[in-house]
Amino acid sequence: MSTAMSRSGSISVRTTEQGLPLAVSVEPEELRRDPAELAQRIVRLCKQAANRAGLARREQLVAAGLSSEMLALTGLPKPEDVARQELADEEEYDEEPQSWLRSV
Repeated sequence: MSTAMSRSGSISVRTTEQGLPLAVSVEPEELRRDPAELAQRIVRLCKQAANRAGLARREQLVAAGLSSEMLALTGLPKPEDVARQELADEEEYDEEPQSWLRSV
């Protein structure tokens, strides 16, 4: 299992290693967004969580002594692949808060 959270922390997901959502937490202010936009954010976080889980699995296999040739066959992401994807997502979906006021 893996987790990912939006920059504001208002949306979080817990997924399987394949990115299937097990739990989704959405703060009430996010529910005022366009439903399609909210769904896109949740799916993007699920993909991010899956990438992070794949990276963790890769690290486990390296620690267990799996050869680089065998590791390449797994298709698991490399650290630079995950970092590049997260940076691209952040640049593409850089979102400003709908309001600077937060309920406490």
